[in-house]
Amino acid sequence: MGSGARLQVEPTNTARETARDARASAAPVPEFLENLQESLEEARPQDHPQMQFQDLALSPALLKAVAEEGYTTPTPIQQQSIPACLEGRDVLGCAQTGTGKTASFALPILHHLSVTRPPSTVKGRPIRALILTPTRELASQIAESFDTYGRHTGLTNTVIFGGVGQGNQERALRDRPDVLVATPGRLLDLIGQRLVSFKDLEVFVLDEADRMLDMGFLRDVQRIIQVIPQKRQTLFFSATMPPDIQRLADQILRNPVKVEVTPVSSTAERVEQRVYFVDQQQKRHLLAHVLKDPSMKMTLVFTRTKHGANRVTEQLNKAGVGAAVIHGNKSQNARERALLSFREGSSRVLVATDIAARGIDIDGITHVVNYELPNIPESYVHRIGRTGRAGASGIALSFVDREERSFLKDIERTIRRSVPVVNEHPFPPGSALVHSDDEEARPPRPQQRRGGGGGGGGGRSAGPRGGGGGGGGGGGGGRGPRRTGGGASRGPSQGSARPAQSASSSGSQGQGPRAAPAPAASAAPPARRQQRVYSKW
Repeated sequence: MGSGARLQVEPTNTARETARDARASAAPVPEFLENLQESLEEARPQDHPQMQFQDLALSPALLKAVAEEGYTTPTPIQQQSIPACLEGRDVLGCAQTGTGKTASFALPILHHLSVTRPPSTVKGRPIRALILTPTRELASQIAESFDTYGRHTGLTNTVIFGGVGQGNQERALRDRPDVLVATPGRLLDLIGQRLVSFKDLEVFVLDEADRMLDMGFLRDVQRIIQVIPQKRQTLFFSATMPPDIQRLADQILRNPVKVEVTPVSSTAERVEQRVYFVDQQQKRHLLAHVLKDPSMKMTLVFTRTKHGANRVTEQLNKAGVGAAVIHGNKSQNARERALLSFREGSSRVLVATDIAARGIDIDGITHVVNYELPNIPESYVHRIGRTGRAGASGIALSFVDREERSFLKDIERTIRRSVPVVNEHPFPPGSALVHSDDEEARPPRPQQRRGGGGGGGGGRSAGPRGGGGGGGGGGGGGRGPRRTGGGASRGPSQGSARPAQSASSSGSQGQGPRAAPAPAASAAPPARRQQRVYSKW
């Protein structure tokens, strides 16, 4: 054995028995430590306590309605925001789509109005809560939530939005509902007509605050804020909150309680995201290709413009894929029919714009397709949040052309992750444009003559750039600059400095001093044409 080697001795049975006896003799010490550890764990507060709705100090009528809907445990946004709302504080809530933001303000508002209800009058009670939403669909869903949670409170609510006649809305406002849910456009119209009053308003809610405070709605929101009392409780709830929108919200809120249960612009963990690089002209074919997957049972397709939504819907229907469309230019009845057909499955695809899709709460959406990437990363977060709701999984596909790659970089920077790229598909960038089977080639456009017109009898002036008259009322086109048929065109006569008159629009030959009769352009012999070319020089 070398001097540097170490001697290793295997333990004998006697040694093993001795060690086991030593551990057994020391048993009281580990047992004491184990009991101490159990005591410390019992005294340690739980990181995520299972709060119940009964712990939120809501009225019995609300708790009964919540129990009837099968809800027992509030979501994280509800656990943090409802107590602050009940205290009368301004709240800025930010959470992912589908986490229960509506109940976060509906339950405390109903509790406050039912506990501090003013005496009824003959004409009805005053409007005490206003909820402002960006879309008609979201307004209708919020009103339904107030009906559901407040069914045992005796409180009333009314929803108003554009796209329909305002006769029924005027009659509902005369009864002075407790809660008014509205979109900005129709509300401003009714305010201008002095059909609604907010002198007794107590709570103002701005739902989807990032979109409502964006450039398209900021002016409307400011006009509405000017007509409501300054002494009020203001609640902001939104799925995303960009920094610039945060600054605007801080100007309206007063010492708000900020509730943020998930990182800003974080994407749903259950949504699988993929990117397809494709040319813009090939997106329609790629969409038809991916829709061949039978797993895409309920697909929501986003476009950037209303015209683009109509075009994609028309192309899908021609390809045999049942599709419906929803955007701001559609009437309320058309939008409701589109949503109903999508829910019932008669339309497998629903094409929408960002504004129209705000607040769409449809369970079972399996896929979201970004036909065009949004230029605002937060809109991407809101789009893919339409799937993977209520604990379900979902898939989000994005079609990206060359000009949209900068948008993709901004999105990946915001969500702090790289979106996997699907390289194996039939329409990679630079591939030949493929025409559909039902797409016919356009016939060639008929070439228009630069000159010459109707019936014969026209003449051409002797000058090299003179215009000719067309016979029979036709437009004659000579070689003169900006000269049209029907009028006399003058040019320098051949071999003379004196002007020559061309034929008139009636087909008669002009009688210039040295004008010679010229044959029709169609009957001119080649020698004559060659002579005119030579005379040009």
